[in-house]
Amino acid sequence: MNTSDEAGFVAAERERIELEFQRRAREVSSDRYAPWQPSAQFMVEGRNRAAALVLHELGVFPKPADQCLEVGFGALGWLSELIGWGVRESDLHGIELDPSRARRASEILPMADLRTGDAVKLPWNDNTFQLVIASTLFTSILDLKVRQLVAKEIQRVLAPGGALLWYDFAYNNPANPNVRGIGRAELKQLFPTLKGKIRTITLAPPLARLLASRWWTLATFLEAIPLLRTHLIAVLIKRPVG
Repeated sequence: MNTSDEAGFVAAERERIELEFQRRAREVSSDRYAPWQPSAQFMVEGRNRAAALVLHELGVFPKPADQCLEVGFGALGWLSELIGWGVRESDLHGIELDPSRARRASEILPMADLRTGDAVKLPWNDNTFQLVIASTLFTSILDLKVRQLVAKEIQRVLAPGGALLWYDFAYNNPANPNVRGIGRAELKQLFPTLKGKIRTITLAPPLARLLASRWWTLATFLEAIPLLRTHLIAVLIKRPVG
């Protein structure tokens, strides 16, 4: 594949994603994922708790001086959670395709290194980060070649002994053809040199939206049933050199 071919399919996928951002802004209410929604609270709390536990189990929970990157942080992403875990704001880094969302996040975290751009060529040196987060990112990238390029870049900037924290859904959404689920097998293919733990997580969002506002305990009970979970959470570690 030559450079012009690569630039062409990368540009086409970037344009498709940008158009999808615009569609979501028009058609999806901002209230749907707002923090006051019980279902949003339910899913985020469960996600964050599971991530912290797996990072701790594998000995890669971020320390205050660790350099941490989120690829596709949206309006804020996991960045505020990292601060809650003890990471300094000045040690937070991120890249986001949507300029308006990147700008809002920068206003909230002015000391963080938050940039606008895509993840096909990350603007950081090799082996920079102890933690890289990719959360509901890859399922929005439909072109397999672009997925592979982004995965390669994440592995490049991840420091030996550092960890990728992955959170994304494992199944297609029949109501939204602009996303495509990524199961365990594809996740391992995207990051063949990284090793760690992969777990199912998150009660199917339609069930969470139906139950969390009235029957939080029932939603928690149902989330314990693997067949009702729709997402994967993974912590995958880059093997140290030597």
